[in-house]
Amino acid sequence: MKDKVLRKRQGFDGQQLIVLPKKITADFLTKDKITKQVYITDIGYYPKAKGHYIQRPAGVGQHIIIYCVEGSGWIEIDKKRIEISPSQFITIPANTPHRYSANTNDPWTIYWIHFKGEIAAYIVELILQKSRNYKPHLTYNENRIKLFEDIYTNLEKGYSGDNLRYVNMIFYHFLSSLLYEDKFNYVENKPEDDVIALTIAQMQQKIHTVLTLNELANFANLSVSHFSAIFREKTGYSPIEYFNHLKVQKACQYLLFTTMTVKEIAQHAGVEDPYYFSRMFSRLMGVSPTEYRNRNKQA
Repeated sequence: MKDKVLRKRQGFDGQQLIVLPKKITADFLTKDKITKQVYITDIGYYPKAKGHYIQRPAGVGQHIIIYCVEGSGWIEIDKKRIEISPSQFITIPANTPHRYSANTNDPWTIYWIHFKGEIAAYIVELILQKSRNYKPHLTYNENRIKLFEDIYTNLEKGYSGDNLRYVNMIFYHFLSSLLYEDKFNYVENKPEDDVIALTIAQMQQKIHTVLTLNELANFANLSVSHFSAIFREKTGYSPIEYFNHLKVQKACQYLLFTTMTVKEIAQHAGVEDPYYFSRMFSRLMGVSPTEYRNRNKQA
């Protein structure tokens, strides 16, 4: 029998959350020569998270980093209670029993990431060697937040191989900023707008609609065959398959952040048939929409 994970008050104004699909983790992240070393499984941002409380008697299968930028909270780990203030971050090794909470009168604002990989435990060990009581202090650096936002924004665009390599290589940079703060020097990269990036942006704007391959090709001002070939070359997926990935990602957020029914979520994702939507969701996420909501996998 598995230990029960206790949670209170999930849902905060302005919150952000992405849980990568198990299929993407199994088919790509654990196999690719770059990502299998260290890869993100969950990522989120909780502003002024009043009532945020997590208890995991057996820990969780990923390593966790929680970076507090405002407010305060506490964590209990190794039978010690540790107070957390702004500009401090918590590192929780995988499978380590813990619980943590935002303070009632001054709830924390946190950025958090769950991660795994072949060398993830070694990186966590390095971080803990440099810290005291699991909570190193960091000088606030806007560029570190930009790294986090870059990771999150690109994950919102989907799960192509290049995209997954890109965000996890950025994650290496993020981790290095925690380990070697005195050496941290961020250089902002501004991605070029190209026809595929613009098409993906259009997909995100039209996530609640039905877009045909012809409509997407017309938007890109290319023939269907040429557009499809370029899109697959850039992303590793067909345009419609990629669009469905974005729909499922949005559906995950509806399942966790709203009380809408599966039928209502399907409609908001531009899928008229709720049974087709459930099959599409299950194929990508490995569980049904209802099972996904019940598991409520969050930080």
